[in-house]
Amino acid sequence: MTFEQQWIEYDYNPFVLFNSNGKIISLNSEAQFLLGAITAEELFNFATTYANVSFGFKTTFVELDFGRYKFFAITVGYENDEEIGIKLYQIPSFKLNKPKLEGELTNIYTLVDLCISTYSINSDIIFLKDFDPTIPEIIIDSNNFIKILNKIYSCYENNEKILTKIFYRVGEHIKFEDKKYSIFSVEVSSKNINEDKINELKVLAANTSFYMDFQKKVIINIPMITS
Repeated sequence: MTFEQQWIEYDYNPFVLFNSNGKIISLNSEAQFLLGAITAEELFNFATTYANVSFGFKTTFVELDFGRYKFFAITVGYENDEEIGIKLYQIPSFKLNKPKLEGELTNIYTLVDLCISTYSINSDIIFLKDFDPTIPEIIIDSNNFIKILNKIYSCYENNEKILTKIFYRVGEHIKFEDKKYSIFSVEVSSKNINEDKINELKVLAANTSFYMDFQKKVIINIPMITS
């Protein structure tokens, strides 16, 4: 790999090169992670939509949101009809700015099971679980987490089943007090979602330190701070 290629490979911003049929020819590391949140076909459509009318390069300032990936601009370039490239410029990753870490060392599985048990008392909903069992005990504000998760479940109360997943976010990090920590997520999903309660959830979440994604799935992203 040449020095120039290494610059592209380790760029913080995703870069993808397509052929004329939308097949990926090459991509950098950051783009590989992005493809977990958006399909190659969708990226190719963005490239062709924002491309210059003639050969060359065009940068467009546009807000794009794919899960926790947020972008403020894209550059699309092509010099022939065979290849087209797209680079997406990320909004800087979120950073926890609180001077002191709030919370206590807690088992995340215990908190989630507590919320499920509590919510199941007066409900016929079937709660499905898909947990990565390797998450260690982490420092977290348990009270606020329980409030948030219970509110999330209320957003899906008009369903027969609700799926809760706990998983690592590979390659993603959060900075806290100038240290970088891995992230794991608690994701809740089902078929139907109550939009009014989602709006209430957003208000509640705004008063906490949790970084959340609101889509058809609701995701709480949590730093792996263990001490």
